[in-house]
Amino acid sequence: MIMTVDLAKVRQQVTQGVQELLKVANLHAGDTFVLGISTSEVAGVKLSGAPSVDVGRTIVNTLVDILVPQGIHLAVEGCAEINRALTVERRVAKQHGWEIVTVYPSVNASGAAQIAAFERFDDPVEVEHITAQAGMDIGDCDIGMHVQAVQIPVRTTIDTVGQAHTRYLRSRPKLVGGQRVKYTWDPFN
Repeated sequence: MIMTVDLAKVRQQVTQGVQELLKVANLHAGDTFVLGISTSEVAGVKLSGAPSVDVGRTIVNTLVDILVPQGIHLAVEGCAEINRALTVERRVAKQHGWEIVTVYPSVNASGAAQIAAFERFDDPVEVEHITAQAGMDIGDCDIGMHVQAVQIPVRTTIDTVGQAHTRYLRSRPKLVGGQRVKYTWDPFN
């Protein structure tokens, strides 16, 4: 049974969840944020069972409104049918050296949120691989392959968006070295 989705509540949940993540993620202008999403799961239906471009638009637009003013780039992950390719702005793909691939989102190929990104972005393209610094996974879409190591799960007060289980990831640089190294700046001790 498909549940009615309260888009205002979805917008509020996404806003609160991403703001809580951003407080601890330590992102900077130029960083990338990945969104994995099943709009079907938001509506309470199994993955790919009831895609909704309206749900996708609500979530993508909410994230763009929050991230872009901070100089953070949004990447929207597609489904397994397109090998988890991501929609990004062409200039971001070029800036990072990400290979652009030929595929377009389709509502019937789990692409409702990518369609929303194509509508909202200035010059959208698809890329196969990225390295994001943080992300939000709505509906257990497994964004981990797109977030740089070392990945750290973040708990927020928002663990669902609509009916979909929601997870958050941030990353930190790897700690490297041996037993005499330090991980805080204090060069003489």
